[in-house]
Formats: sequence, structure tokens, C-alpha cells
Amino acid sequence: MRSIELFAGAGGLGIGASEAGFHPAKVVEWDDYCVETIRENQQRRLGIVKGWPVVHGDVRHVDFSPHHGQVDLVSGGPPCQPFSLGGKHRAHKDSRDLWSEAVRAVRETQPRVFIFENVKGLLRDTFASYVSYIQLQMQYPSLDRKEDEDWADHLSRLERHHTSGKEPEYRLVMRLQNAANFGVPQRRERVFFVGFRADLGIEWNFPDQTHSLDALIWDQVVTGAYWERNKVATRDRVINPRHEARAKVLQRTFGGLPEGTSRKPWRTVREALAGLPDPELNPEVAAELLNHRFQAGARSYPGHTGSPLDEPAKTLKAGVHGVPGGENMLLRPDGSVRYFTVRESARLQTFPDKYKFHGSWSETMRQLGNAVPVQLAAVVARDVATHLQSA
Repeated sequence: MRSIELFAGAGGLGIGASEAGFHPAKVVEWDDYCVETIRENQQRRLGIVKGWPVVHGDVRHVDFSPHHGQVDLVSGGPPCQPFSLGGKHRAHKDSRDLWSEAVRAVRETQPRVFIFENVKGLLRDTFASYVSYIQLQMQYPSLDRKEDEDWADHLSRLERHHTSGKEPEYRLVMRLQNAANFGVPQRRERVFFVGFRADLGIEWNFPDQTHSLDALIWDQVVTGAYWERNKVATRDRVINPRHEARAKVLQRTFGGLPEGTSRKPWRTVREALAGLPDPELNPEVAAELLNHRFQAGARSYPGHTGSPLDEPAKTLKAGVHGVPGGENMLLRPDGSVRYFTVRESARLQTFPDKYKFHGSWSETMRQLGNAVPVQLAAVVARDVATHLQSA
């Protein structure tokens, strides 16, 4: 199956789609460092990106019409800074808002399906009208915005068209998903937009969650299976008080995990980093691995406390606000903190260990902080691919 990847970044969504069986006809990214990351891995002949035809440039200058009717999937993550909870929340007033370009790619290629994703901040109440605008554009991509029409007038025209009884060109599903619920060792919420071309008649829903917090709590607090599985001595076991309280509720109310709860526990930082030498304690050994060097300067203060070793990591941030690296720190059981290395952060984002990131620590952390976890992307893309093949 053929695809086009927009706003590729360091490659998270694209790698996930490739793992699901989509082969890109075009991969578009404007950022120099992200492009160098992809190209450096191509030069290293890393199979998952080796054949990607990368277009290094502004998506607004790319003509997609030669691919009309020839691709199955258009995917990507339009720049999220206009909606990020850590940004200035300018949305459609921000020049980095390129949702219209994502819709244009769909209009010019008419793929069988599209997958777009963005940050949780997109769902803020202040953006509600604009989110409706995005959704209606995706459902009716051929109803393009006129030259003299602002977005609000275009929205009104789309609403009239939608309520006139016209059949949508794409049947759209939107949902907020937490990556931790799909085995990613990080609490990371992303909004997904998945639309199948209406003429295909495909019925689709998001894949069921495979992992749960309650299962992790049960393993840590009630059975102790988590500690035994990871060979953690009793003196090194630090349990979140909220998890202890929840365990009591589970025992008292349900006598175990509630019916329908995913039995696989959330994956933790400890499990994600298994096998990696500590870069602070063993710098020479760590330096032999890709992107695994100690970064000094981490410190804890209110609102900046790091990720506990025995829980999924907090959301990795792009590091452009406040202290460099944002919240990208490991919190050890003894209370000390240090920054995650780039390799550790890549593990938390489920990138392959052989995937190398180009640039300085702060630059590579920006790439990782903006990325979609590969595993989450692959879960969605595989399910989409299965439905396309069945159709």
C-alpha cells in the first residue's frame, strides 16, 4: 500500500505506518535537523526509512496532484505549537497552523484513508469552533476555501453544506488516545483524526486499549508481580500513595480488576530503560551506544519533578519552554534526578534502538518531544491497513 507522509518530523508516525505495511511515495518535512535525522539513518541503511523519498521543503510549495488516485494513505501531524498547552495558543492566527495544507493533500490525492494527529491542547474549549472547522474540512475536502473568504465564513459554508443532507466525502472519527494504554512507557495523549473515503463503505472504530493503569497498580501493590518480574529489591520499591489508595478500592469494590479492564499493565520507565547502562554512573559504557550521553544540570522544583522510575514517564516535551528539556527527567527511588539521554527518550517514544538522532542534546530532545510514539502510530495504522485490505 502506498502513502504520503506530511510534517514527518523525526519520523515517528511515518515509521509506525511503514511497520503497518504502508510504503511512502513522498515524505515531506521542512525542518533541517529532522530531515538530517531521516537522511542520516538512510545513509546508515536502516531498513525502515531506507527507501523514503524525502522532500526537504515547505509543504505549501508541494504539488500533490501527480499522486491523485495513486495512494492509499495520507498521514501526518500538522505543526502542533498553535495548540500546545505549553505554547501561546494562537491556533488559526499562528502562521504554523497548516491544517489547511493537510486537507489540500487529501483533496489533491483522494486517498482511501487519512490519519492525522495532534496534541491534546487542540481540544481546549477556546478552540472548539476551529476544531469543528478542521473536522468539516476533512469530511468535505473538495469544498475549498475561496481566496477572499476568512476561516469563519468558510466554516459557515461548510456547516450549510453539511446540514443540507450531502453525503460526506470522508467518514471521520476523532478520538483522544493515551499512548500508555497501548503499551508505550509514557503518559502521552494525542488526538487522532481518521477518515475513510465514503465510497469504500468501511465501518471502523479505534482499536481497543491493550494496557491499563489498574493492572499496573494490581501488580505493584496487591500481588507484587511487577517487582518480582523486574527483580527489584524490597528496599528499592517506591509505590505512589495514590496507587495504594486505588488498590484498596479495587480490592474492596471489585475483588480484583474491574470487568473489561485491560489485563496488561502500563509499561514503566524502568522496563523501557532495561539493558541501558546509567550514563551518569557508567559514562564510558554508555557512550558506546547511539545518543546515550549524560546531560548535566537537572534539578527538581515545583512543577518540574521528573518521571518516577516505576511509572510510565510523564509526557516528553520539546524543551522550548522554561528549563531546557522541560520535564524530561528521571526521578530515582532515592529522590535524585537526572535528564533522560536522547537514547532513553527514544526508548520512551518507542523508536528502534538503531535509529540515530541528528543534532545537539537540546535539538534532538525537541525532535523527540514533538514526535508521535512509533508504537501508538503502528497500532492505529495496522488496524487501518487491516480494514483497507478487507475492503
